Amino acid sequence: MATVSPSWAYSLQLPHDPHAPGIARATLRTVLAAHDLAHLTPTAELLASELLTNAHLHTTGPYMLRLLSNEPDGLRVAVWDTDPRVPPGFRDAGAPVAVPPDDAESGRGLHLVRACADSWGVSVLRELGASKGGKLLWADCGRA
Repeated sequence: MATVSPSWAYSLQLPHDPHAPGIARATLRTVLAAHDLAHLTPTAELLASELLTNAHLHTTGPYMLRLLSNEPDGLRVAVWDTDPRVPPGFRDAGAPVAVPPDDAESGRGLHLVRACADSWGVSVLRELGASKGGKLLWADCGRA
């Protein structure tokens, strides 16, 4: 008899601190191990790392890691930040993104996300009531 795994979500609010992405990655590893999804750790950690680093480098406010599982062996890694501007790599799913030169020290993160995620996207959030606005970048892995 097949069992149905209950959905779950985990959110970790982070200050704009250079240690925050590392703390978030360690938390991700712990959460996935607790939910018997350790096999997703390498891909999920890469996705989280790129999205968190992007939030840290290109925004000035706090940000948040959100992990969501609605199906067995499926995981959505999402990062919210306060800046509503969408990075070029997330603006249009079908559009190619300029590849940085071989000697560039940055600019490959969103290429990695697009290459390693099963699906990915962005939601721009308007400031309404208690909402802080900003954007939510997300990437799925392990989806059947």
